Amino acid sequence: MSGISYRDAGSDDAGSVGDLSRQTFVETFGHLYRPQDLDAFLAGLDDRIWREELGDPAFSIRIAEAGGRPIGYVKLGPLALPVDPGEDAAELRQLYVLKPWHGRGIAHRLIDWVLARARERGVGRLFLSVWSGNERAKNFYSRYGFSYVAPYRFMVGEQADEDEIWALTLKADP
Repeated sequence: MSGISYRDAGSDDAGSVGDLSRQTFVETFGHLYRPQDLDAFLAGLDDRIWREELGDPAFSIRIAEAGGRPIGYVKLGPLALPVDPGEDAAELRQLYVLKPWHGRGIAHRLIDWVLARARERGVGRLFLSVWSGNERAKNFYSRYGFSYVAPYRFMVGEQADEDEIWALTLKADP
């Protein structure tokens, strides 16, 4: 993994992380959507939203870089998925790595960081959503102990995707 560095994102990273989020989503899922649905979804990943989240202590975002250019990121934030988690829950909101960088251990380093950060925050259960057809991602998350919880309709514009909510218990109840 020579030449790859990792750092916490700051508010001055909004533009580059916003660009990366849009690029990785299109690269991974763009072929699934009508242009108008994809455009509507990508509008919600604008730099203003990223700036707000990067300035909000409820969110933690880690960037992987190569040559000073972002190539992957992970975002930990408050739980927004429609589940009844009990107390101390959070959500792994996004984990993406540009395709040319797949297979180099970057996603593993990013998820290790997010799990450590969640534990530091006292999170008892970590949730995420994954597209039901993304076997690569589901296999990745299952290796970390995440398991299926419930179906979830993830909206991209007017298209409802069949996603799945998964969870990982980070600490046992007392």
